[in-house]
Amino acid sequence: MVRRPVAWVVAVVLLAEAFGVAALNWFMGVVVDRQDMSLAGLDPGNMSMTAKIGAVVFGLYFALCALVALLVAIRNRAPAGLGRILLISVAVVHGLLGAVAWGLIGWSAFLFMVVVLALVVLLLMTYDRTEGAGAGADADADDSGSAPGGGDPEPEPRKDTPAAGPITPPAPTTP
Repeated sequence: MVRRPVAWVVAVVLLAEAFGVAALNWFMGVVVDRQDMSLAGLDPGNMSMTAKIGAVVFGLYFALCALVALLVAIRNRAPAGLGRILLISVAVVHGLLGAVAWGLIGWSAFLFMVVVLALVVLLLMTYDRTEGAGAGADADADDSGSAPGGGDPEPEPRKDTPAAGPITPPAPTTP
């Protein structure tokens, strides 16, 4: 299906974006440091250092999100826990960056952000959460087909039939 290729594409795009964002922020830090100008009285050394720290932080964030997408592609399982939270947060970040890119850079950057957002959302939505629930129940039973406690497994009640009980007619509503 499309799950694994989408996960591979998301991993590659996020890894490339991690290097791009880190390099751009580092370059901005170098430019601020070489200009030796203050902005509203701020020290240019502090602005340069915070831009470089931002480069490292955002680069590692996007690289970690790329690692989660890579693990999803390799394992062919839905992301869970912290990985799912990271992918949801990177989708939100791309939505916000797309809105900012439209106003500051133009429609091409906006289009890139929206495509990455769509890929991440597609990655999150293509994995059905009910697949893992059935596999977890099978993992509890051993090879003989008996329950983990050693006894016979109890049959599960059917969910499409109503519970057995006395059927009472409805009470009359008119006097």
